[in-house]
Amino acid sequence: MKKPAVAYLRTSSAANCGEDKDSAKRQYLAIRAYASRAGYRIELPPYLDAAVSGADAIDARPGFRTMLAYLAEHPDVRTILVENASRFARDLTVQLTGHDMLKARGITLVPVDAPDYFTAETPTAVMVRQILGAVSQFEKAMIVHKLRVARDRKRAAGQKCEGRKSHAELHPEVVGMVRDLYRKERGRKRRSLRSIAALLAEQGHKAASGKAYGPSAIRSMLLKA
Repeated sequence: MKKPAVAYLRTSSAANCGEDKDSAKRQYLAIRAYASRAGYRIELPPYLDAAVSGADAIDARPGFRTMLAYLAEHPDVRTILVENASRFARDLTVQLTGHDMLKARGITLVPVDAPDYFTAETPTAVMVRQILGAVSQFEKAMIVHKLRVARDRKRAAGQKCEGRKSHAELHPEVVGMVRDLYRKERGRKRRSLRSIAALLAEQGHKAASGKAYGPSAIRSMLLKA
């Protein structure tokens, strides 16, 4: 039984588009010939991106997006056939990142002129992946550094810049009640944290869970109010 696959075609110049041009026809003939030899059944129609640069990101191409939508709706079709790797993407970075994106979705990309192009661990492919990883790590480190600088600037200005909001910020009226209830009155013993929580619950003031505040939450309100 033949395996289902889709065909992807791309022409980079408007001069190569149209029924009287042979670029797309040539690509499709090569794909069909390989499919016949390798035991694939091509689901029609072939997907075409006309006058699209090989350096364009694959998810920015109308034809490719339509093909991905089809594949998402047909989980039994997991193979894309292209004439060669440059028809998928001429830019090496776009090739490798695009291939990795497809691989993560369980989709196999096969250039019919060199079926193992994306699966072979060539020195060039390994090097580019390492470079992309280093660039990604650098960009993440720069973001972390910029955020740290911004936090330090806010701290220097006496502003709060991170962490959970305090009870005073979220429920200032509750914190005020806690302080009043905890204040020792002449001739009376100071209320316990648990009893304060019970009094708040009676008046409808509870934690986000819907339960009465715990003693630790009451203590936090008193310390950080």
